[in-house]
Amino acid sequence: MRNTYLVCYDICDDKRLRRVFQTMRDFGDHMQYSIFECQFTSADLVRCRHVLSEIIDHRQDQVLFVDLGPVEGRGDRVITALGRAYSPFDSPCIVVDREPVTVSDDDPF
Repeated sequence: MRNTYLVCYDICDDKRLRRVFQTMRDFGDHMQYSIFECQFTSADLVRCRHVLSEIIDHRQDQVLFVDLGPVEGRGDRVITALGRAYSPFDSPCIVVDREPVTVSDDDPF
């Protein structure tokens, strides 16, 4: 059985912050700056906690796992928002952030 979790983190070092963010992209949907929504089995949760435990500094950083309950059979989402509306992620998002490429007639590609 899968449960939905919010994984929220406060990481004090930029290098560790990037590593935690990149790691969390493999586990769930990025919702806000340091918040992911994940659907974990108990094994997934143990694996995520282990991987993050290897990255963070346990004296300075904090990762919170908020269990929102079972994925199936819990009715409407329990997430509400103030300000911009919450939009669920039903499919993965791909973000490309780079400068436009200019192709000339001399370009072999």
